[in-house]
Amino acid sequence: MTILRKMIAEFIGTFTLVFLGCGAAVIAGADGTTGIGLAGISFAFGLALIGMAHGIGPISGCHINPAVSLGAVVAGRMTVFEMVRYWIAQVGGACVAALLLLIIMKGRLAGYDVGAGGLGQNGWGEGYLGEYGMISALLFEIIATFLFVVVILGSTSPGAPTTMAGLAIGLTLVAIHLVGIKVTGVSVNPARSIGPAIFSGNVTAIAQLWLFIVAPMIGAAAAGIMFREGLLIERSQVAHVD
Repeated sequence: MTILRKMIAEFIGTFTLVFLGCGAAVIAGADGTTGIGLAGISFAFGLALIGMAHGIGPISGCHINPAVSLGAVVAGRMTVFEMVRYWIAQVGGACVAALLLLIIMKGRLAGYDVGAGGLGQNGWGEGYLGEYGMISALLFEIIATFLFVVVILGSTSPGAPTTMAGLAIGLTLVAIHLVGIKVTGVSVNPARSIGPAIFSGNVTAIAQLWLFIVAPMIGAAAAGIMFREGLLIERSQVAHVD
């Protein structure tokens, strides 16, 4: 029952992140004149994470991100078996959120062309936001995820002021979005990318999905290694699991 509770928590948390974050982009609008703008979208993702950190953090640790779970495994804080269970819940939550967001948008009386408007999916290249190339997208996602997971692992390490962890992690996600939305729409989270890409029906988004799985995993694994080897905290603070 313990792992089931954790999976339910991770499902709800990832659902919330995608539904509110991508929902802010699709429903509230990226146009700063008639909508909340890119800054508003950035805060929607960050505030959703802060809320879930308090809501489900005591249950599952509020990973709500397959890359974060991988970083925790590499750092020696959870088992591979538990990580796989987390991944299933996270991807499931993201897909359900994207599906429900699509249903809501299709309910607009004026109609909604998901092919044109999308579901907040990530991407790069010609026609996508700032029109950055693949190398720029790859580098940004690796670096941003590395920094994000460093904050997560560091703020939840033994001896850290964990009461502030949720706020620190959420504000870091805001900062990452403020910098990177024009580059990739910001993933740093494979589940967040998978759900919207699948239900957007956008062939390009699905074809580019590999980058938003591979790059965050590389960045997260690198952060996990730093903590496992005691390069960022004392080795005596490294908590290993069997």
